[in-house]
Amino acid sequence: MSDQLSFAIGENPPGRLDKALARDVPEQASLSRTRLARLITDGAVTVNGTPVTDAKARVAEGDSITITIEAAQESHILPEAIPLDIVFEDDDLIVVNKPAGMVVHPAPGTPSGTLVNALMAHCGDSLSGVGGVARPGIVHRIDKDTSGLLVVAKTDAAHHGLAAQFAAHTAERSYAALCYGVPDASDPRLRGVRGVSFETGGMLKITSHLDRHKTDRQRQAVIFEGGRHAVTRARVQQSFGSPPVVALLECRLETGRTHQIRVHLAHVGHGLIGDPVYGGRRKIAAKALPEGAAEALAAFPRQALHAATLGFEHPVSKEILRFDAPLPEDFQNLLAALTG
Repeated sequence: MSDQLSFAIGENPPGRLDKALARDVPEQASLSRTRLARLITDGAVTVNGTPVTDAKARVAEGDSITITIEAAQESHILPEAIPLDIVFEDDDLIVVNKPAGMVVHPAPGTPSGTLVNALMAHCGDSLSGVGGVARPGIVHRIDKDTSGLLVVAKTDAAHHGLAAQFAAHTAERSYAALCYGVPDASDPRLRGVRGVSFETGGMLKITSHLDRHKTDRQRQAVIFEGGRHAVTRARVQQSFGSPPVVALLECRLETGRTHQIRVHLAHVGHGLIGDPVYGGRRKIAAKALPEGAAEALAAFPRQALHAATLGFEHPVSKEILRFDAPLPEDFQNLLAALTG
């Protein structure tokens, strides 16, 4: 079963078919650039009655476009009745507070027990054909061992609108992070690190590009040529120890790259507590902290990172939404140990 969408190319179009479609396709169709590109490749687009599979094909004002959209295919992902901490839900999207230890999307080695499996069970028949497949629309991810807020699209329109906001970096995202040392604007070592600057109020800004590590494909690496642009800001909320040896940071993402906060903080010498990939296991003198705190830090089993705040414009209602998630119990217990 399929639907056909017909419209004409408007005035002064971009010369290429893919760009013209992205501009002129009716908004209610909620077809992303990626989806349109795939439809062209699949032969689902005709120009003046002739199928065109070349995204760079030339089009002109008034050309008649027909797009054949097949009904959403069933996903191969199986629903699983896994409890969810739902912060907000309506017909278009759902915001969840993901626990540490849960993978967002099935992948080789983690075929089940993921957030998507849980969403498939929770949403049931309410899911639309996001990207041509009946499944939750994952717009952004957080790492398995990072806790906190995620928004997931339930419809094509929501997925398209949310993805555009994340791509434009207009969605608000802040994280609570516990790191080794205290990033201080007066530290001459820190000011000498490439990519580091400080903004008003002692806000640390880290600017670089990120790409896969040359020898370890599971890691990201800071680079300054090639890769993907990445900007992280961090402000110290509280420091612990005498002298201070650990800091609680508020981190804000301007961009959202894989492992961004983790690799950026490690780059400037302030890796996350418990991060087995980037943070290292640094020995902290027990006398610098309250009794038992050094041991609690050494035993913390995951990166101390929590997606605490998420804000965006609702892609359908246009209402501004903002959500906060409290620190999970393990994070709270670690802070309690640090404060004695």
